[in-house]
Amino acid sequence: MAAHRWVYLFRDGNAQQRDLLGGKGANLAEMTNVGLPVPPGFTVTTEACNAYFEDGASLPEGLWEQVLDGLADIERQMGRTFGSPDRPLLVSVRSGAKFSMPGMMDTILNLGLNDVTVRGLAAEADERFAYDCYRRLIQMFAKVVLDVNADLFEDVIDEHKRALGVRNDFELPAHDLRRMVAEFQEIVRRETGQDFPDDPHDQLRAAIIAVFESWNNRRAIDYRNANNIPHNLGTAVNVQAMVYGNMGPDCATGVAFTRNPSTGEKRLFGEYLTNAQGEDVVAGVRTPQPIEQMADDPHVGPAYQQLQEIAQRLEQHYRDMQDLEFTIQNGKLYMLQTRTGKRTGAAAVKIAVDMVKEGLISKEEAVQRVLPSQLDQLLHPTIDPGHTGEVLANGLPASPGAATGQVVFDADEAKALAEDGHDVILVRLETSPEDFHGMLAARAVLTARGGMTSHAAVVARGMGKPAVVGCTALQVDYDRQQITINGTVIPKGDYITLDGSTGAVMLGKVPTIEPQVHGDLATLLGWADEIRKLGVRANADTPEDAAKARELGAQGIGLCRTEHMFFQGDRIWAVREMIIATTEEERRAALAKLEPMQREDFAGIFRAMDGFPVTIRTLDPPLHEFLPHTDAEIEELARTMSIDPEIVKSKVVALREANPMLGHRGCRLGITAPEITEMQARAIFGAALDVAAEGVDVRPEIMIPLVGDVEELRLQREVVDRVAREMFAEAGRSIPYLVGTMIELPRAALLADKIAEQAEFFSFGTNDLTQTTLGLSRDDSGRFLPYYVEHGIFKHDPFQVLDREGVGELIRIAVERGRKTRPDIKLGICGEHGGDPSSVEFCHQAGLDYVSASPFRVPIARLAAAQAALEQSERDV
Repeated sequence: MAAHRWVYLFRDGNAQQRDLLGGKGANLAEMTNVGLPVPPGFTVTTEACNAYFEDGASLPEGLWEQVLDGLADIERQMGRTFGSPDRPLLVSVRSGAKFSMPGMMDTILNLGLNDVTVRGLAAEADERFAYDCYRRLIQMFAKVVLDVNADLFEDVIDEHKRALGVRNDFELPAHDLRRMVAEFQEIVRRETGQDFPDDPHDQLRAAIIAVFESWNNRRAIDYRNANNIPHNLGTAVNVQAMVYGNMGPDCATGVAFTRNPSTGEKRLFGEYLTNAQGEDVVAGVRTPQPIEQMADDPHVGPAYQQLQEIAQRLEQHYRDMQDLEFTIQNGKLYMLQTRTGKRTGAAAVKIAVDMVKEGLISKEEAVQRVLPSQLDQLLHPTIDPGHTGEVLANGLPASPGAATGQVVFDADEAKALAEDGHDVILVRLETSPEDFHGMLAARAVLTARGGMTSHAAVVARGMGKPAVVGCTALQVDYDRQQITINGTVIPKGDYITLDGSTGAVMLGKVPTIEPQVHGDLATLLGWADEIRKLGVRANADTPEDAAKARELGAQGIGLCRTEHMFFQGDRIWAVREMIIATTEEERRAALAKLEPMQREDFAGIFRAMDGFPVTIRTLDPPLHEFLPHTDAEIEELARTMSIDPEIVKSKVVALREANPMLGHRGCRLGITAPEITEMQARAIFGAALDVAAEGVDVRPEIMIPLVGDVEELRLQREVVDRVAREMFAEAGRSIPYLVGTMIELPRAALLADKIAEQAEFFSFGTNDLTQTTLGLSRDDSGRFLPYYVEHGIFKHDPFQVLDREGVGELIRIAVERGRKTRPDIKLGICGEHGGDPSSVEFCHQAGLDYVSASPFRVPIARLAAAQAALEQSERDV
């Protein structure tokens, strides 16, 4: 029986084997097979990683023998021998999962050096280069494999540079590096109780195991959670012959994108360092130079033209923007990686639209290329261009968008403060993968060091977080918990504002402006509208919200919450009078004050939604939400109504409910006090008649909430229809309208066939349907839901991503039974799930007519609905 294959040489793989070889390994294989200059190597498969964990953290049978065979192949191609004192072969060991996880897992360079092989390397090149490689190996190996604090090594490096009066690592001479190697070896001995491993094969075995183990480190788990990447994929390990960017002035290393990952501009974008190794660029240890300056560098300039040609070739081959890593050794270019480049939302949209114009992809592919979550980046406020506030300094504009927050220095603290509702900005000298959870929690990131391809820049762009990096004027004092920028001292907790589009760092809170949908974004969303089957409406409670919703492409209002209108201005006092009233006459008097206010609001919304439907929900929340709570408010209400404050207090006590969200609210209020529904119906039909007379196309839909039985809906519908008849008769003309209900109780979903006898539409209120189905309070479950998600009890927070198995099944039942009774019933969703891409996909699959979301999530829903339609058509082929 043939042994299982755990190892693939680069020349044996291809780009379609991402599941097996990981993204990095599959693309190294692809580049090798199309003839690009790739140093030889092999990939240990993701299957081997999973088998390692399944076997109790031990290498699967036959893997090590296959690794040695792969190593022998590299030796033959390079004419070098691993572990030899003459012409020693050194290798890099890198992780490479199916989905790109920049900086989340571990890498080790220069593996194969020891006290003997370092002399062989020095004889070939020079002593300074050899010992530079050796100290890098010890430092990386100790951190990744032996779990030694990396700061211990950085402190030694800083001491040597201070003693010599130099700023850069490459200025350290050979004798200093040789001493440094001995000091690094002593750190390992002191911190681990053992010597640094002398046998290169032991180094390689330990490195492969360490990369496997890094699949489950905290930052990798946090990254997968944040990006919805499954935890069972495993990582591949890529072992590759070393090429050196740190051998002298005709050597360099760099990172390049085939297009600008921040703006989408079509030109080579990136950075490089001469006389350096790849980790120097992404780690932010030195500030690199813009890639275009390579052209004027006499040492590496000839390789720049070749890099441009390869970049275009790879973009044409993969039909997408590529993120490249390269090394130049003695003037010769080597490609170390290509992958689909992370990009901001703005860049994603521009690249997708431009590639359609260039004939590289279709409109359908363009729509599928942009993640709905990336649009979220374009729909947040930006710095008001008219603001003339104090700009303290400018760094590199690494990830666009504006954000204000309190200065914090620690990732754990950033996470804790954000969970308590604070807006924070994480400030670091430079970020490392260990800071990922803090970056995820922060509104934005600011660093003193690093370039446009540093860890902070790449990760922030991938998350859609504003970031300013390489701010040289920024001094970070972790001990005093303060920063100093050009003389201005800002302690922890003070507010700063970052503009990731310009690189500006500003003091305090800065005003912002709302985004616009135009240009490439409007083009892309226009293509999405041509493709999608689902309608997209907005949840809007004011004329201003309705106008913004139309601007963002809403095709109507799916939920107008009338109670939100009651909190504006002095209206709350009229509502309180209505609640405190002890007779119907008193209640009607209070309602008479509210009616013209509601009528005016509805008229504004109808005008904004000219030609589109407007679904208005009658009063829904429990009455206690409107009542005064303080003694001062109680006394003021008593004075207004000319009654004793004790009467008001007793009413407040009487209306208190043990579980108000399941109490006297929704249709139950309208049934016990029909004059409330009557007033709202008069306001709706009065506004509709008013604006129709102006020539506005009015399409009201009246939604009765919290119905659990058809009799409840019948009673409320009788009130609405009676008011309509009376007002239409008085006006001498009528307005078409619909009456329906919000399905937010499991019983309503199960009895949908009966409820459809009275309902002309269903709108699924998935916020409450989730609460009542799962028995979870949306207000209180935040105390334990994060734990549930983190530990895999729930895959997602069910209030953010629709629970398909429970809530979704009830929706499917209601759709089927409702249509059985009324085939033409209109079906939609109006909970905030209507703006979540996964939930929108479910709504498409369930056969709903529309989704409704908050105005700024309307573009996201438009794109998600188009992608759901495309995925459905692909499945149907």
